[in-house]
Amino acid sequence: MVIMYNSLISKKNQVDNAFASIDVLLQKRWDLIPNLVAVAQNYMRFEQKTLTKIAQLRTKAISERVSANTRVGLENEISKTLGNIIVAVEAYPELKSNEHFLQLQYSLNEIEEQISAARRFYNTAVKEYNNAVEMFPTNFIASWMNYQLKVQFKATAQERQNVNVRNLFNQ
Repeated sequence: MVIMYNSLISKKNQVDNAFASIDVLLQKRWDLIPNLVAVAQNYMRFEQKTLTKIAQLRTKAISERVSANTRVGLENEISKTLGNIIVAVEAYPELKSNEHFLQLQYSLNEIEEQISAARRFYNTAVKEYNNAVEMFPTNFIASWMNYQLKVQFKATAQERQNVNVRNLFNQ
């Protein structure tokens, strides 16, 4: 009984630790977003809706009032919207050659890769935790401790689509 109890605590703490690691990387991304938006706004007058949306999502995500599960959804939406900005950059040759923007884009790509790795670690920790919460006999102890299932980071339908490589070369 003690071993199962301690195992559940360990798995919960592993999930919390993994989420904290993602949190650090997301903070780096949040700090980068205003700079990216400011530089892009000088060129992307027609993309104001996208830039406003990403700023709003960032504000929601850093709010103390959102649950971890809600935050996962917001972060997925931010990732998708940032991708839209990078795609829209193709229409602005002056922006593509702006040195400051290129550095911000490089930093953003690097952070996104780190976030991706951290999300994989988090999803593994969540899988182990969720298994312990649902499987016999630890499910009885988890229920007694009021442990709930955690949400994993998942790819969106758009991210699952095949990339059309021909379009990449026809820009």
